[in-house]
Amino acid sequence: MIKAVFFDLDDTLVDTSKLAEMARRNAVENMIRHGLPVDFETAYGELLELINEYGSNFSRHFDYLLRRLDLPNNPKWVAAGVVAYHNTKFAYLKTVHGARRLLLELKKADYRLGIITDGDPIKQWEKIIRLDLDDYFDGVFISDYLGVKKPHPKIFKKALRKMNVKAEEAVMVGDRLYSDIYGAKRVGMNTIWFRYGKYADRELEYLDHADFTVERLEDVLNIVGGLNLEEEERSDKEVHAD
Repeated sequence: MIKAVFFDLDDTLVDTSKLAEMARRNAVENMIRHGLPVDFETAYGELLELINEYGSNFSRHFDYLLRRLDLPNNPKWVAAGVVAYHNTKFAYLKTVHGARRLLLELKKADYRLGIITDGDPIKQWEKIIRLDLDDYFDGVFISDYLGVKKPHPKIFKKALRKMNVKAEEAVMVGDRLYSDIYGAKRVGMNTIWFRYGKYADRELEYLDHADFTVERLEDVLNIVGGLNLEEEERSDKEVHAD
């Protein structure tokens, strides 16, 4: 029987890909508005390269951007980027359509709920708390706090152990076929690929590891319920057979 449902955070519960792009664009525009002597396309292109090289959780993107552009480390320009980035993030941060209703229905049905996400713990918790999602979850497992990233089996095993469920009693829902679906399937979890965001048509070589594919989060509830119904019917047949 399914006892627990785990979710990825970014682009599964929280709409972050579009938000990040908007925030970065607004940051560069605000830096230019406050005197950065570079055209938008050049500065934005360099920023994307930086993010690709150093990762999205690097704390000094705008300082390094000025270095790459051979410009002095002007604190006014850096501050302009930081302010615009955070203002955009706070103003437009939102859950994926249907996420809150799904979590409520799963809690009402007495499933244990967890988050397994990569990223900086403070940034990930900030999203969860700002959107008032923390009360839905029995456990939150973040890679940079645990010291292991998806798809490594250890992060899934740690989450299962903390939630006191076996792999076959749990479902993993995520937008990335590689880190979420392939990773969870390797430890024996049931998997639901949420085809959404920038990974909707990527990493398809791992599609065989998805037990189910959904394009609406609302469909997760029916799938989880269906898995338990199948298990009940199987148990009934075994009892009658005996």
